[in-house]
Amino acid sequence: MAANAACISKLSSHTISLSALKAPRPTHSQLRSQALSPTCAGSGSTLRPSFFLGRSWDSRPVDKKSLQPGPTVQLRRVSVRAAGSNGGSREPWDFSRFLKTVLYFNEPPKLEEVVSTVTNPSKLMEALGSVFSSSQQQSAGSRGGRGKVLVVGATGGVGKRIVDELRKNGVPVVALVRDQGKAQKLLGPPSPGLQIVTAELTQPRTLLPEYFEGVSAVVNASAVIVGPKEGDTTERAKYYQGIKFYDPEIKENTPEAVEFRGVQNLVEAVKEHLGYRDGKVLLQIENGLPSGPAWGALDDVVMGGISESGFQVDRSAREDGSVVGVFRGFVSSKNSGGFASIRTRNFTPPLDLTSYEGLSIRLKGTGKRFKFIIRTDEGWDTVGYTKSFDTKADTWQTVQLPFSEFVPVFRARTVTDKPPFNPATVYSFQLMFSKFESDGELNPTYEDGAFELPVASIKAYLKEPITPKFVHVGSAGVTRPGRPGLDLDKQPPAVRMNDQLGGLLTYKLKGEDVVRSSGVPYTIIRPCALTEEPAGAELQFDQGDNITGKIGREEVARICVAALASPEALDKTFEVKSTVPFSVPFEVDPSNPPPPRDYTQYFSSLKEGVTGKLEKQVAAAQS
Repeated sequence: MAANAACISKLSSHTISLSALKAPRPTHSQLRSQALSPTCAGSGSTLRPSFFLGRSWDSRPVDKKSLQPGPTVQLRRVSVRAAGSNGGSREPWDFSRFLKTVLYFNEPPKLEEVVSTVTNPSKLMEALGSVFSSSQQQSAGSRGGRGKVLVVGATGGVGKRIVDELRKNGVPVVALVRDQGKAQKLLGPPSPGLQIVTAELTQPRTLLPEYFEGVSAVVNASAVIVGPKEGDTTERAKYYQGIKFYDPEIKENTPEAVEFRGVQNLVEAVKEHLGYRDGKVLLQIENGLPSGPAWGALDDVVMGGISESGFQVDRSAREDGSVVGVFRGFVSSKNSGGFASIRTRNFTPPLDLTSYEGLSIRLKGTGKRFKFIIRTDEGWDTVGYTKSFDTKADTWQTVQLPFSEFVPVFRARTVTDKPPFNPATVYSFQLMFSKFESDGELNPTYEDGAFELPVASIKAYLKEPITPKFVHVGSAGVTRPGRPGLDLDKQPPAVRMNDQLGGLLTYKLKGEDVVRSSGVPYTIIRPCALTEEPAGAELQFDQGDNITGKIGREEVARICVAALASPEALDKTFEVKSTVPFSVPFEVDPSNPPPPRDYTQYFSSLKEGVTGKLEKQVAAAQS
């Protein structure tokens, strides 16, 4: 206590106001006050000023009692005249606001270190220099390493064929298996095009994040193990004949654990790597409160200027009745300044946006030109990948900023020796209104004074046309157990024996629902009875879960691989079978194989949203 008191006593004799670091301060002029005034009337809760520069807000409800002031030491606020100024057109430099900015975006030092630094000018300059000295330490690798496909259940009858089909097409594969030795026996040893990883879907902790690095799509061919009660050969010869030829039972884990919980665990582990159909939300106002990272002001005070800005939840600025946020402030060219911005603190861990094509900002334009800056380095004053964009006055619009158009810039100068932007490691975002473009060019829409930019959301968006990122192999018949009016004698054994098999089809349907509700672009394939017959037979694609029949595992594997590249397969659920009767074996002459098949014609005939569950509900209502 005595040491801290001595520090406070020593610090209070100087003109640096550390109390200014903890509370909003009056603006420099009436105009600036109007520009920065937050509009939060009718919120029903007290808004707490955050540790932001300017009038930035953390709009979480807070107990008013927590805002009661405690014991404080009143210190004088500092205004520093810039070196060489003769008091003419320059305004005093607000050093306390500068220090507040530095401390917000950098780890604050201990109180004793602050006192030692601010009372020693040489140490102060050395400390500030170290903050800015990281500018050339930035190292962003090129955008690469994507395009891997994760195959889950890669040693199964369908899974191993999917791996083979992908590798024939030159696609690198990550095979997720339970048994490494078995995988190498069936798939071959690991190689540049084949990575083998071991995990158990029923145990989330085994799904390690490093398994999914560089993965752009997933094919899930995992399934609960069903086998003959009397046992099977090492090669599972009876199993591959089909369930109709033996008395089946569930082996090892239950259908609930594998078909439902396991799919839940898998989707949860991979969805951030694959990307969301509607984009990844990076900033959005929900129920009057901002979601996403906290933003703080970063204005030209860092170079001696007097501009000031912030980000506010403004209940008077709405789109379609929804509350939005507003980036607003006051810009001035005085003291060689001329920019205001808001920026996030560093993301921990950094964001991986490799699955996405760029950023999409929903905003109400003002006719001004703004900048968006992304940093791929954890340093504060580092190269920022920058993209300028124009807005239409008084118009709600969606501005798309492709990652490919971001260029490396440092202090308004293009950096020519840096690699292209790599979205795999994103540390921070920054939204800026500036007098300066790059390389000496000026913003033609800039003018001193108040400005504002209403922002409804910032998202990362997927490349168009969107293709499935998660292909799931299910089973025909999943909606049939319990369907009224169904003649069970005409149904496959799995439908008749659903209860005996622990609700196998019931939990397969629950797993499908997890995939459909994940937000990840998907395709769900429901093959009829699987056989070891080759691909090439005539096919029937159907929806509504009504058909019965057979289909070769090789054909199913080809359909899975084709779906990954087809926008026509997006968000569709379907059944598929061969038109060859069960009683007739299908064979192919090796010397005259059938030509490659284009599955697009089948995918394009299908509809989104048809699962067979509605048919079941209708039948139940009519019965």
